[in-house]
Amino acid sequence: MLEHILSILIFFPALAGALGFIVNKNSMRAYGVTVGAIEFALSLWLWFSYDSGVSGMQFMESVSIIPAFGITYLLGIDGISLFIIIMASFFTMIGIASLSPTKNEKNLIITLLFLQMTMIGVFAALDAIIFYVFWELSLVPMLYIIGAWGGPKRIYASVKFFLYTFTGSLVMLVGMLFMAYFYHQATGQWSFSILEWYRLILPETYQLWLFVAFFFGFAIKVPMFPFHTWLPYAHGQAPTIGSVILAAVLLKMGTYAFIRFSLPLFPDASVFFMIPIAVISIIMIIYTAMVAYAQEDIKQVVAYSSVSHMGVIVLGTFALNVEGITGSVFLMIAHGIVSGALFLLVGVIYDRRHTKLMSEFGGLAKVMPNYAIIFGMMMMASVGMPLTINFVGEFLSLLGFYQQSHMLTLLAGTAIIVGAIYMLAAYKKAFFGEITNEANRNLPDVNKRELGALIPLVIIMVWLGVYPKPVLEPINNSVESIVQLMHDKAITPAAKAAIPDVSKPKPVIQRAPAHAAAKHTSAHEGGH
Repeated sequence: MLEHILSILIFFPALAGALGFIVNKNSMRAYGVTVGAIEFALSLWLWFSYDSGVSGMQFMESVSIIPAFGITYLLGIDGISLFIIIMASFFTMIGIASLSPTKNEKNLIITLLFLQMTMIGVFAALDAIIFYVFWELSLVPMLYIIGAWGGPKRIYASVKFFLYTFTGSLVMLVGMLFMAYFYHQATGQWSFSILEWYRLILPETYQLWLFVAFFFGFAIKVPMFPFHTWLPYAHGQAPTIGSVILAAVLLKMGTYAFIRFSLPLFPDASVFFMIPIAVISIIMIIYTAMVAYAQEDIKQVVAYSSVSHMGVIVLGTFALNVEGITGSVFLMIAHGIVSGALFLLVGVIYDRRHTKLMSEFGGLAKVMPNYAIIFGMMMMASVGMPLTINFVGEFLSLLGFYQQSHMLTLLAGTAIIVGAIYMLAAYKKAFFGEITNEANRNLPDVNKRELGALIPLVIIMVWLGVYPKPVLEPINNSVESIVQLMHDKAITPAAKAAIPDVSKPKPVIQRAPAHAAAKHTSAHEGGH
């Protein structure tokens, strides 16, 4: 079964979703949770069967689809994609379990199962065409979720989301076709295998143009400034489960694709565009943080906060070293856990009050103490409090980019301060002070269904903040192989200098002899 575990993970939710049409609507939630739990158990089995000491692809499957053009059903994962797949299955499970009663609930659950298929397909595909098919298919369920279950402006938000991401994807497709053409020119054979493309060393001019083509598709999905305007609308109008899946998993497709495609395929172009992309990332970090501070809608605060943290992920990715890229992958997991939890928490209060305006709240800590505690913990994680999951990812991302530019890293670090300001301000408005609105006086605290979704997220947030090694080690091994590949393929002196050679032995700090340490101590004391 392990030989086909990735195919099972991809197509089991879709098959279950198709069978869901014949399930009684009163039993649909239990059916959806059961399917989600089986899928999550399979993803955990994938983790337990994964060899952390191997940096290359594992659980590979290959079936030729169109041999004449080298299109192959090629799957495989490494430490970079492993945990994003686990996170996708985890959030689908708890998302279905935590659904508040809604119209056409059966159709929503079926749509979520089809969305899960496309998400896992993106992170497991190693053929560019298969990757592109899953990438585009993921737009359809999310378009339907926003358009059918969203707010008053849901049609505008869903169409804007679709047009932005679809347009960027078309430019990316052109880049993929050119990559296949260059591979054919070099080898005489057609191939869309990403692993085969890694063997190509392209001239710098070609790298620059192809990097830009791929960049449009990935940057819009992240979304990077100035392509970010679709995201606040999508979050604002989407139902809670739509915002959770969008923030936790779908946005990670863009940052994951940078690491899987852009960096190893175009190392010289990655170095050439490193500083411009870093500047865009810092604008994302600071500008959207300031916009978040100006919001009156608590869901918009979380939405703009999400864009700000994605900027740190992009910055770490384009540090082009092991520390930065490892930190950015870990921060993808951290951002998914924390932002997903915050959107769930916003959904909890929206279900009770049917408003997201902070001016309508105040004093919630008095009537909903458990809710206030969980929200406060996730808010602290969001601003990078030490011993929480975000701190590990942000620290490594900034540490990695510090090796490229001290000044830009210092500017990016200010986002942590700004982030603390807007999150604490929002928390104060909503949870502290007197209860001025009588509608808030008798609000029920979080119930068992909501706690069942939130408590696991709190546990993961603390566990990986205190002891991140089980996740960091597989990520680090896979990142090292990508950085080494980039260094070996780099052709310009600037790229060779910017991308470290991780195959070189690291310098060892010698322990000072005991007598030397004693002399130093006595001299130090004598000086005093």
